Amino acid sequence: MNKTTLLCFTAALALMAGPALGQVKVKIGFVNTFSGPNATIGNDMRDAFELALDHLGRKMGGVDVEAIYEDDQQKPDVGKQKTEKLIQSDKVNFLTGYIWSNVLLASVKSAIDSQTFLISGNAGPSQLAGELCNPYFFSASWQNDQTPMAMGEALNQRGIKKIFIMAPNYAAGKDMAAGVKSTFKGEVVGEEYTKWPDQLDFSAELSKVRAARPDALFVFYPGAAGVQILNQYIQAGLKAQVPFYSAYTIDAITLPLQKDNALGALGTQSWVNDLQNDANKKFVADFRKKYNRMPSFYAAQQYDAVMLIDSAVRSVKGALGDKDGIRAALRKADFKSVRGEFKFNQNHFPIQNFYLQETVREASGELNLKTIATVFKDHKDLHQPKCQMKW
Repeated sequence: MNKTTLLCFTAALALMAGPALGQVKVKIGFVNTFSGPNATIGNDMRDAFELALDHLGRKMGGVDVEAIYEDDQQKPDVGKQKTEKLIQSDKVNFLTGYIWSNVLLASVKSAIDSQTFLISGNAGPSQLAGELCNPYFFSASWQNDQTPMAMGEALNQRGIKKIFIMAPNYAAGKDMAAGVKSTFKGEVVGEEYTKWPDQLDFSAELSKVRAARPDALFVFYPGAAGVQILNQYIQAGLKAQVPFYSAYTIDAITLPLQKDNALGALGTQSWVNDLQNDANKKFVADFRKKYNRMPSFYAAQQYDAVMLIDSAVRSVKGALGDKDGIRAALRKADFKSVRGEFKFNQNHFPIQNFYLQETVREASGELNLKTIATVFKDHKDLHQPKCQMKW
């Protein structure tokens, strides 16, 4: 072997050697909403992200982790710009976060075009589960339709015959309405889609609910809008007339503001704080100890997203250039999820249980969410048949 060949061979070894000689850090870009009325959601997800890194010793596969946070301001164009900055300037290995479906849809092409893995911590638009599924996109949450589909079935089980639907007029709102309508066997007597994210006065729409005289009201309003819709529903005197059912409207973030107005309200979700598995018990206990509050489902999903990324980095022993190996490891999802068993469908969306939860007052006086039934077990979203990926 001559000197030139030896030098080339040595350089190649350095590139393949993994964390010891090559990659110095695992760089993760975190795009979320850290300003405005819904910053509490982004902060909750960031807190869970940080807790997960603490649990991992702030390393993945023996490599130090660097987290870079960017505020999408709940605007699709800003989210796209921040995503491109993380890819092009910061050269991140992974992207995660993303609360809003419209922000994710605006951003995901940049990740795919650059072959950067994006693991959504929340948003799950139908397009990415179906015809736009991609080898570089994974969801650590759910497909938008699934949680309201579980609610539609719960309504059937409770004998509800007529419902009124309210949701914001954007991608996730439309997916939520489609989801509940896909399983509900009764009659939808009214639908209202409100301006997003600016509208926080729902008095006109609630008057239409009263006039329609449904057996139940189903709503999807996350964050600040969820506080307003429930409080205005109570103020309108509708609680005694039209039972309140929801998805992503009452959670650990909104509950301290909704207070007793939320008591007895029912919702559906793929994670509830009282799920009995070791990973979840540790997550909830340590989150409460570190932040002095209950984690939300947003936090639980983001925690799982970090553990999923860690499982892939461990599998390739820190060789972050091994995209095929990372993808294969992500698909295996070899980690302890706060939801219990975790597995992916062919479209990179989880196959998972969905639960009916109720807002209750604990013996301590604390308001909390409690699991009261399993509505779906090992549920798959409706859009996977449109996905062309095979593995």
